[in-house]
Amino acid sequence: MEIPAINLKAIVLVHWLLTIWGYMAFAFMPASYAWGNFTVFAVGVWAIAQRDSIDAVLMFLVGMMVTMLTDMIHIGIYYPAGEALLDRARDTFRFSAGMAILSLLLKPVSCFFVYQMYRERGGDYNVNFDLETSVDSRCTTDSSDSVLLGRRY
Repeated sequence: MEIPAINLKAIVLVHWLLTIWGYMAFAFMPASYAWGNFTVFAVGVWAIAQRDSIDAVLMFLVGMMVTMLTDMIHIGIYYPAGEALLDRARDTFRFSAGMAILSLLLKPVSCFFVYQMYRERGGDYNVNFDLETSVDSRCTTDSSDSVLLGRRY
């Protein structure tokens, strides 16, 4: 089954809009929420502008993953403070909190599609712990070692 191609512009636009709505009740979220997310969006614009850059897409992917963690922390710490607001402000707070949570819930899906774009651009992040080869190379002697010692087998 082939994974559908999602445009990077759509990912950046959706998360940008959700972040703006999430920061609308600025009494709810601190400035670090906006700075973190908008910095990642700047890297996303860089990834859009340079279509063949592997580094830009990788940095955008890592930034999205880091902002998932920081968004969880921001929402967890600052959500209780928003509940103490007056009725009119509480409605704005709830909308803002809902958009921040929706953005947070969509980020893993977006990271999956950004990773696919990273692979399409030629990025290859393979972690290979080849333990058998490294153990074998320490236990056996190389032929150059035996020549240096003056022994021939």
